[in-house]
Amino acid sequence: MECNDPHCAIHGSIKTRGAELVGRIVSDRAKKTVIVEREYTKYIYKYERSLRKRSRIPAHNPECIGAKIGDIVKIAETRKISKTKAFVVTGIVKKSG
Repeated sequence: MECNDPHCAIHGSIKTRGAELVGRIVSDRAKKTVIVEREYTKYIYKYERSLRKRSRIPAHNPECIGAKIGDIVKIAETRKISKTKAFVVTGIVKKSG
């Protein structure tokens, strides 16, 4: 499959920098965009407890990768692609199902 996407981190001209995160895709309804949800813990010093939190990150999904809902993916930070997207999917860690 040939990839002509300029925003693809593998075949395109966009460079990655900064954070590399792993998360699960919870939505792929938008064209070429997925919502990646990652869970993490934050320690609260005052109460000496840990708090489980989650963040939802919009990421560009190139056609050559084609990740779907439920997949565990690796995303990398890049320059702003649109108003909300500053991450791009670089690979699938685990397929759903």
